[in-house]
Amino acid sequence: MEFFKLKQNHTTVKKEIVAGITTFMTMAYILAVNPDILSAAGMNKQGVFVATVLASVLATVLMGLCANYPFGLAPGMGLNAFFAYTVVIKMGYSWQFALAAVFVEGLIFILLTLCNVREALFNAIPKCMKYSVSAGIGLFIAFIGLKNAGVVVADDSTFVALGSMITPQTVLCMLGVVLTVVLMKRNIKGAMLIGILGTWVLGILAQLIGWYVVDPAIGQYSLIPSFSSQGSLFAGFGEVAFKFPRMTEIFGSAESIFNFIIVVFSFLFVDLFDTLGTLMGVATKAGYLNEKGELPRIKQAFFADAIGTSVGALLGTSTVTTFVESTAGVMEGGRTGLTAISTGVCFALALFLSPIFLAIPSFATAPALIVVGVLMLDGILKVDFSDITEALPAFLTMAMMPFTASIAEGIIFGGISYVLIKMFTGRRKEISVMMYILAILFVLKLVLTSVVH
Repeated sequence: MEFFKLKQNHTTVKKEIVAGITTFMTMAYILAVNPDILSAAGMNKQGVFVATVLASVLATVLMGLCANYPFGLAPGMGLNAFFAYTVVIKMGYSWQFALAAVFVEGLIFILLTLCNVREALFNAIPKCMKYSVSAGIGLFIAFIGLKNAGVVVADDSTFVALGSMITPQTVLCMLGVVLTVVLMKRNIKGAMLIGILGTWVLGILAQLIGWYVVDPAIGQYSLIPSFSSQGSLFAGFGEVAFKFPRMTEIFGSAESIFNFIIVVFSFLFVDLFDTLGTLMGVATKAGYLNEKGELPRIKQAFFADAIGTSVGALLGTSTVTTFVESTAGVMEGGRTGLTAISTGVCFALALFLSPIFLAIPSFATAPALIVVGVLMLDGILKVDFSDITEALPAFLTMAMMPFTASIAEGIIFGGISYVLIKMFTGRRKEISVMMYILAILFVLKLVLTSVVH
């Protein structure tokens, strides 16, 4: 295990494997959600499941072997919704058209990585934003956990409201949070993983006694694994793999060419800054950033998601990106690529043990997300709140992530405000040339997004 430099990173094989399993458990929901979302675009659900697994295995293993970081990768949330509901359903293009856009996006990412553009972008982000990204991601994933357990729900008048606190999901989630925190306080190894499994077991008991009622119509599926349909898992893979559109669909008219460029740019922009934000947040929490706020081996990390994106498009899934849930594994002590390898192995096993992994409900992984969210908030303490030119961009970066359900939007609002405030308060010297360029791109992105929508 000398390859992963376990001793230098103060970790062990056991700790890395537990961390990898924990990361997978918090990411496993993508195996159910991604096929469901992309099937709305007309894609075969089982085929997308296989493509999701294969793309996740490839990208995550590459992250571990090339960058030696404990980050898990998979098709990203938000990007898959844009793929299905905007490009296909709203704009009227085929899912093959959308896959072609994702493939091109991945190729552009590879080129940008080779030219060190993505590394330059990462290093250009000011420290106040890097610290607040970590806190913003914490709020974001805590919100996801609360939403997954039904603790908070959508509301027409107040946008977000308190859900019912007497459902099995909410009660078991809160018990899972308490269990996880108690185990952590007592220094029990694998506390988050135990919390996830413990909450799931309590859910199975709730189903057996009739408290948790199985009703697929409202999204309540059986918590007990069933292998009855395992034999047909690969049936639809051939229907989604290596399926690109006819050239006339992309180049048939000036409008289709323009729209293809806009779609590629949208995928590229959101994925770029989602990945930047996730890497900043998780790397800050893991203590990877050097004194200049730079992340060593960042080029290798970018290569992993760029290659994962292009290959994933060939296999039949939307953009692959680094998952913020990787923080759960980092909080379990994961510090090297062995954690990522362990996560990749779990994804591979999901092909053959999918009923087990897919039976773990989102309310069982919610406690880990909530606890991790709390632990990530300490990054904001490093921001100088006595300086409003630092505090406001940091606040907007942090706040806009949960408010817009997008890491990228948080960076966009933080970056624009940082440049404008520094400019008009006579502190232009603190703004790098790259930040000026980014601010212009951020504004352009907001305008183009408004046009598309």
